Amino acid sequence: MRLSDLRGRTVAVWGTGREGRAAVTAIAAHGPAELVAVDDSANFLSLPWDGLLAEAAPLVTGEAGFDRLAAADVVVRSPGVPQTHPWMVELRRRGVPVTQGTALWMADHAVRTVGVTGSKGKSTTSSLISHLLTATGRPNVFGGNIGVPTLDLPEAELYVLELSSYQCSDLTDSPRVAVVTALFPEHLDAHGGEREYYRDKLNLLAHDPRTIVVNGGDSRLAAELGELPAVRAGRPDTTHVATGSDGTPWFHLGDQPLFPRAVLPLVGRHNEGNLCVALAVLDALGIDVVAVKDSLAIAVAEFQGLAHRLTEITDPSGLTFVDDTLATSPYAAMHAIDAYDGRPLTVIVGGADRGLDYGPLRDHLAERELNIIGIPDSGSRIVAALAGLPGVHCEVVDDLTAAVRQARKLTPADGVVLLSPAAPSYGRYRNFEHRSEAFLEAIEETSAH
Repeated sequence: MRLSDLRGRTVAVWGTGREGRAAVTAIAAHGPAELVAVDDSANFLSLPWDGLLAEAAPLVTGEAGFDRLAAADVVVRSPGVPQTHPWMVELRRRGVPVTQGTALWMADHAVRTVGVTGSKGKSTTSSLISHLLTATGRPNVFGGNIGVPTLDLPEAELYVLELSSYQCSDLTDSPRVAVVTALFPEHLDAHGGEREYYRDKLNLLAHDPRTIVVNGGDSRLAAELGELPAVRAGRPDTTHVATGSDGTPWFHLGDQPLFPRAVLPLVGRHNEGNLCVALAVLDALGIDVVAVKDSLAIAVAEFQGLAHRLTEITDPSGLTFVDDTLATSPYAAMHAIDAYDGRPLTVIVGGADRGLDYGPLRDHLAERELNIIGIPDSGSRIVAALAGLPGVHCEVVDDLTAAVRQARKLTPADGVVLLSPAAPSYGRYRNFEHRSEAFLEAIEETSAH
């Protein structure tokens, strides 16, 4: 289904955040017979619905919203509306067509798109791909889940999109290059279970992409893909890290050395894998990676990484504060903790409680020494899961500011205070950016300077 297919039809847009707003604006321009917006979760965090938006699509809130959804020819849901929402279940039972803005956009732009998803690494990898394409003379537009809704993107010859599992689930067209960085259980409450989550995430690959590129070092992803033809980055026949002639790690394409690992400013082995995937995408797009390796090395060295993803914040106390608020699962937090191995470490965890299993985090920390501070809503459950580990000091506080204040007391001056929540931001914050702002405010508020 394309945007143009909505002309003359009754359309209900479900959700009034960034994606919902972009959908209303785009759909209104295509002449629907009727357009309404529905928000069943309006609260104090909701943004005003007024002006041109309200003129284009009157807002219906609360239980009355379901009647408008059920009466529509097409429902365009925001990614934040879970598959398990009771209204979604009933709409499917009634046979009401449900799609998303990203699916509408992809129907017209798939052939010009690199789409990147993954349980971890999709933000950094998609950013690297866009950055390296630009450095090699391939202008592109970057957007998607990382901040700019697809329906707000300008026309371009090439797009690089970060796509969440929610966005992937409704696609009926795969991008030209479909990329998966990692796979582990996440967002299970929104998808209905582990199998459903993997199904929705890997729907990115289900509609005849020209090329599939995956992280070849991810065992769960390999098991899910089976024999599906794909470029498996990290293996010796494609882009990978191996010891160079100087005895240090180098990035390679096959047997051809590209540049030293030291060029990449991002910490952690997982970021080596992210860059291998990005380089494999360039190779798949026909770029002679070996020929332009010097330009790539310069571009990699200049890559600043993403805000909210292991972003270091200096402090007069000598502590290094790290904003890793995008780490919304225990597996992501584990990678972040590993990145600061060898330094005194206090980790702040907790957020919206999706019922995730924190057993893997407990196993990962069994031989570690660090402090864990839990904050609402899931912080107390994470701390309970870690109870009894000999080297892990755990406590629970009331909010993020209290956590930062306590972290200052627990962490030596040369140590690290890491906000890696292992849980999403929603509930107490509008989104991850809002939680990041709160972290910065807490650092400032608790500083003695």
